[in-house]
Amino acid sequence: MFVQVIEGRTSNPDGLRAQFDKWVAEIQPGAKGYVGTTGGVAADGRVVVFARFESEAAARANSDRAEQGAWWADTEKLLDDVEFSESSDVTQFLAGGSDDAGFVQIMKVAGVDRAKVEAGDRQFEPLAAEMRPDLIGGVRVWTGPDSMIEANYFTSEAEAREGEKVEPPPEVAEGFADYMAMLSKAEFVDFSDPYLHSA
Repeated sequence: MFVQVIEGRTSNPDGLRAQFDKWVAEIQPGAKGYVGTTGGVAADGRVVVFARFESEAAARANSDRAEQGAWWADTEKLLDDVEFSESSDVTQFLAGGSDDAGFVQIMKVAGVDRAKVEAGDRQFEPLAAEMRPDLIGGVRVWTGPDSMIEANYFTSEAEAREGEKVEPPPEVAEGFADYMAMLSKAEFVDFSDPYLHSA
């Protein structure tokens, strides 16, 4: 999988959602290799969008389409402070990206130990169904050796907030504490009304 990440801010969330809907209706049918989109606008106007493709070649081919260029020219007028990142170094966990999510939380962090992050995944996944039934899945994009941005998909915001209070079992508590300490500098962006679409 190859993921293109767009970050920015908007003062017109309704206009941005209309542009997403336009992309699905008019541009997506010709986007070969397109897998799905996750995005949203946070309460403070921050925007993050994950565009998922089967491969880098498919993403490049879509970016080169004239209709994609015209759509983006209109869309970027609604955005400030735009940043782009992309990677084929992508990890999906549990059910991966899900259009059934009622709440999506983006986590962005640098300066992490990848081996420890992945060890934390292995420790958590067997316990996920019992500990965090609110967590449907996630998509993690490695943007550098020690930097990542991920989208976590939850059943609802209320259930996610309750899930955050759950303490890990004693036998894994120490490992979880180390994992959370490593992520203490992460930025979080919450989407209570996420934009979700899959091919």
